[in-house]
Amino acid sequence: MRSERTRQLIVEAYLALIREEWPVLPTAAKVAARAGYSVRSVFERFPDINALQVAATDYSITQVVAMAASRDSGGDRAARIESHVNTRARASEHWLPLWRAFISLQNGSEELKARVRTMRERVLSLMEHMYEPELSTLPDTARRQTLIALEAIVDVESWARMREQFGLSFDEASAAWVQAIDRILPPTPSP
Repeated sequence: MRSERTRQLIVEAYLALIREEWPVLPTAAKVAARAGYSVRSVFERFPDINALQVAATDYSITQVVAMAASRDSGGDRAARIESHVNTRARASEHWLPLWRAFISLQNGSEELKARVRTMRERVLSLMEHMYEPELSTLPDTARRQTLIALEAIVDVESWARMREQFGLSFDEASAAWVQAIDRILPPTPSP
C-alpha cells in the first residue's frame, strides 16, 4: 500500500513539473526531489523514464476521462453543444502542457503513441454519442468525415492557438468552438 502511494506521488510530481516547466522535461532527480523521495525510489517503481511517462499518461487519461464525462447528452442541440464545448475547453485549459509533452514524447514510445491514438478515438466516441441525433442523418462516410472535422476543431492545440496566438479569452474561444460545431453539424432531425 505504501509502495503504491509512493508510486502515485512520483507520478503526480512528474505531472506537476511538466505543467510548470514545459517544454523542459523533468529529470528523475527533479521528480524525486519534488515527490520527496530519492532517485533510487523512482527507479524502484519505474524501470526507466519511459515507464514513468507511460504511468503519468495513464493517470492523466483517467483524469481527463472523468473530466469529460458526457453531460446534457439528452438536451437540445444548443445545450449539447454548450456542454461539450464547456467540458472540452476546461479539459484543454487544464491539460495543455501535459498533452504537448505526450505528443512530443510519443515518437520515442509505442506505448505513448498508442495512448495518444486512444485519446483521439475517445474524443470521437464522445462526440458521436453527444451529437447522435444530427450524425444519424448522415451516411457512414460523411458521418466519419464530420466526426474527424469536429475532432480537429476541438483539438487541444486548436484551443491553444485561440488562446495563445490569437489572444482570445476563455469565453471568446468557447464561443468560437460553439459556432464552428453548430455550422459543421447537419440539422437536427425533427422529433
